[in-house]
Amino acid sequence: MLPFANFSNDPGQQYFADGITDDLTTDLSRIADMFVIARNTAFTYRNKPIDAKQIGRELGVRYLLEGGVQRSGDQVRVNAQLIDADTGAHLWAERFDNDAADLFALQNEITSRIAVALNLELTTAEAARLVERPDALDYILRGRAELLKPASRTTFAEAISLFERALTLDPRSVEAQSRLAAVLAGRVLDIMTDSGKADLERAKDLSEQALAASPRSPLARYNYAKGQVLRAQRRYPEAIPEYETVLAGDRNWVTALFALGQCKLYAGSIDETVPLVDRAIRLSPRDPSLAVWYWQIGLAHLLQSHTDNAIIWLEKARNANPELSYVHALLAAAYGLNGETEHAAAELAEARRLSGEGSWSSIAGMRRGIGSWGVPKIRALMEATYFTGLLKAGVPE
Repeated sequence: MLPFANFSNDPGQQYFADGITDDLTTDLSRIADMFVIARNTAFTYRNKPIDAKQIGRELGVRYLLEGGVQRSGDQVRVNAQLIDADTGAHLWAERFDNDAADLFALQNEITSRIAVALNLELTTAEAARLVERPDALDYILRGRAELLKPASRTTFAEAISLFERALTLDPRSVEAQSRLAAVLAGRVLDIMTDSGKADLERAKDLSEQALAASPRSPLARYNYAKGQVLRAQRRYPEAIPEYETVLAGDRNWVTALFALGQCKLYAGSIDETVPLVDRAIRLSPRDPSLAVWYWQIGLAHLLQSHTDNAIIWLEKARNANPELSYVHALLAAAYGLNGETEHAAAELAEARRLSGEGSWSSIAGMRRGIGSWGVPKIRALMEATYFTGLLKAGVPE
């Protein structure tokens, strides 16, 4: 993490560039498996010509992050570039333009967005490295890169296979145990498995093994895998503190922000849901999970009877990933409530096609399964909106 340059005409703005550098060093250090050179060492390269290959050799790092800050009046522009220290090639670059009315909030926003983007880029870059004899970490990185694709049965299956290979090579790998547990629970949550009960049982066992073996491991310490299992079991109040612990250690863990927002909704705190999910979207505006995040905001609006807003968000979710059956089902309900019966019927048909025979076959059948869908207040709202809308879409009582 090289010191960000001050490109402003005012040398007094150097403090802001240094603040960006310090915050980014901290945020990047919190990412699992990230080795970041200490600030004092990195600052020895300030105002010196940058030779990426030389710095890589001197410090033993694979990547360099450099950038600059330019402030003009109330506007601030921050540029950042990720460089491969082996080749000197630019792998990623981004520019951020913001209003400088609240410099502290602006600094937080910019550093958080860069940290999230870099986590995605570095995972992809590391997974793409050619290795003759992959070890457990190589398979873990490939599994993580696979999960950067939009959710699908194929994506989940491939990621699980890669984490399984990692675990075969290193049965005591807490990283492999935790990530495999999280992805097994994840495909249950996304309704993309035909073995949900078995997946959850294995995910629970793996997360418990990881926590018992190494409570200081990133995924185990932050309890993300455990939170995923609890959320898949619909034990939302119990999952909330697990995700809060994750975010206390890494404020930029966007999937934890979304998961916490969902748990808050089902625990009855609907008003807390949208701000949490909206923060995840702001931090990772090109995230492969955007469809699910849009869906969550759409659900919050639907439960509050903001049907037009719900449709806007649910259409965005469908367009972002048309493979999610529950998005089509919720959109069918929203269209039904809005009197758009043809659109509702079409979305219901697509939800059934994606989920298989027998899905969304009757309201009575769905009602039997709603007992664990949150607190009584939320179940009542689901009855008044989701079920009512599905009745109008064509689901029989």
